[in-house]
Amino acid sequence: MILDRFNRPLRSLRISVTDRCNLRCQYCMPEPDYAWLPRESILDFEEIAVLVDAFTSLGVERVRLTGGEPLLRRDLPTLIEQLASRPAIRDLALTTNGVLLANQAGALHAAGLHRLTVSLDTLQRDRFQAIARFDELPAVLAGINAAGRAGFDALKIDTVVMRGKNDDELEALIEFGKTHGAEVRFIEYMDVGGATHWSMDTVVSRREILQRLSDAFGPIEPVAGRDSAPAERFRLSDGTTFGIIASTTEPFCAACDRSRLTADGLWLLCLYARGGLDLRHPLREGATHEELAHLVSTVWAMRADRGAEERLAEPGREVLIPVAALKRNAHLEMHTRGG
Repeated sequence: MILDRFNRPLRSLRISVTDRCNLRCQYCMPEPDYAWLPRESILDFEEIAVLVDAFTSLGVERVRLTGGEPLLRRDLPTLIEQLASRPAIRDLALTTNGVLLANQAGALHAAGLHRLTVSLDTLQRDRFQAIARFDELPAVLAGINAAGRAGFDALKIDTVVMRGKNDDELEALIEFGKTHGAEVRFIEYMDVGGATHWSMDTVVSRREILQRLSDAFGPIEPVAGRDSAPAERFRLSDGTTFGIIASTTEPFCAACDRSRLTADGLWLLCLYARGGLDLRHPLREGATHEELAHLVSTVWAMRADRGAEERLAEPGREVLIPVAALKRNAHLEMHTRGG
């Protein structure tokens, strides 16, 4: 097992399969213009599989496919089949905005995908269009229903909570999750990548979320066994569970075992990282499995990232990346990093 300088293992890998997205959510892509990755730089499925083999040989056992919007990637079930066939991967998951899910849920399940997470920030159609800039709430709801029919029985719903935008829907989203057999995870609004409209005033903290839900549903108790998962889980008195990802106000850097691979092969050790390790170049130059694994293990062993903790300690905390910098470097964008 490879450990970094804070004794954190390399266990979870998030893989962005595309930087393109069919929504323009305020907390991720609020600007009218974006920097995109060159098409020729995007890794093909075989290249992704080769890199995954290098990572799993070093201890990675959880893989999550992300984007952009991963369902925009053509023939995605083919990649899922390749990864699902690898015994080293105990948990193979995918995060989607759900717009294209209704037509693809069956194929994803048949290909061997273990788990599915759908982003859903509001149940109100006008708000959805205001947040995402596209009127796609009916498509997302259809996708969630299709996921249940396809056999995804551990469905999760991710909600980025933003003050004045959707923070009055916490109770409604919990009830929606109950009726769809899904666990809702509330995510504090984070100041990463393209979140150029972020401010601390817009963040609804873990503490406040718990207070509001307690007022609505009564006593809430924590669920044991969080380990290195990003979400802290809780249980209502009727047995309903939900999660909170409090990266902004109560970061969990000490337990973070995640890293991210962009669609063009840049390996990022932290969501707040300004740069990463280019794995595409050595891969396309013919590096062997052993050479790729050595690169990864060497860099992870030197890892000392704790970006969320450092941001929390900053006085006068403001937007992390200015718009001008985002336009110069696509790798700073949240839709490139995969969240």
